[in-house]
Amino acid sequence: MIPVMRPWFGPQEETAVAEVIASGWVAQGPRVAEFERAFAASVGAAEGVATSSCTTALHLALVLAGIGPGDEVIVPSLSFIATANAVRYTGAAPVFADVDPATGNLTAKTVDEVRTERTRAVIVVHQAGVPADVDELRAVHGGLTLIEDAACAAGSVYRDRPVGAGAAMAAWSFHPRKLLTTGEGGMLTTDDPELAARARRLREHGMSVSAAERHASGSVVLEEYGEVGFNYRMTDLQAAVGLVQLGRLAEMVARRRALAERYQDLLARVPGLVTVRDPEHGRTNYQSFWVCLPDDFPMSRDELLRFLAERGISARRGIMAAHLEPAYADVPAAPLPATERLTRRSLILPLFHTMTEAEQDAVVEAVYAAGGV
Repeated sequence: MIPVMRPWFGPQEETAVAEVIASGWVAQGPRVAEFERAFAASVGAAEGVATSSCTTALHLALVLAGIGPGDEVIVPSLSFIATANAVRYTGAAPVFADVDPATGNLTAKTVDEVRTERTRAVIVVHQAGVPADVDELRAVHGGLTLIEDAACAAGSVYRDRPVGAGAAMAAWSFHPRKLLTTGEGGMLTTDDPELAARARRLREHGMSVSAAERHASGSVVLEEYGEVGFNYRMTDLQAAVGLVQLGRLAEMVARRRALAERYQDLLARVPGLVTVRDPEHGRTNYQSFWVCLPDDFPMSRDELLRFLAERGISARRGIMAAHLEPAYADVPAAPLPATERLTRRSLILPLFHTMTEAEQDAVVEAVYAAGGV
């Protein structure tokens, strides 16, 4: 079976985890702090706050922005459901906006089409690692809090800077489907030290002094709980893996971009097939290589997924549309034609660092066979 994704691990990760275990400190501690500093620097942010997932980082960002009941937050429906769920956690209402069919990302126009007097924030997703045009969104909707869901975008570039640089707040994922993985885990980055300090308290039950700080003080320190917080902590075991992975990120991006370019060249033989590409304003890390089938393709998207699976190729449906899921059946949505076409006609092909050209050729030849090429 050719997997859709395979994390790139080596003996360095094993050594890093063993060192943490030997240290006796495996919960949130010095490795987490080191990972926060290193990751924030890599994306051009002043502060990093490690979390248990990107979803929890998004939730913290919304809490820090003061979002709550009665507020509306504009999100793309074309995103993993966690983007909309984070809004629901605050008691606010998600409002679904359409996307650019070429990038899968929100635009200033699609946001403007659904903005109301109750709109307080926008969560813009750098979908599948493709950079969204955040400067355009800031220029047109400067009165709204713009939170960047950069779950898939570690290593992507926007206008010659890392995605996330200059963001008010950006949330990141280290799930195994991402380039840089810690098994699970996330990060909130910001340039505002006060927001970062509050986020660190909130992720640890609202505790005024962290457990690691109390341990390091060498004296009795009694913590206080100034507000209701959450248990959104990362462990030092995860952070140790993340530090090793971060050192490989540039190599991973380069390899994936080379494989993606080869896919694009080979799949150009399939009439009408659209493949994910760099936008004019940036470079993607190709976290996922998605393609959109033309209307006259001989198979439906789901039929093609089964056809590939029968040949030992693991592919996935394209990016989901939250407004079509039962969990959001009660949320009225404006017409979302680009979203619905992408979610119904797109699929994600295998792409991972150690993928061989022979494996890639097998995927392409299966698509040829399905398309009658």
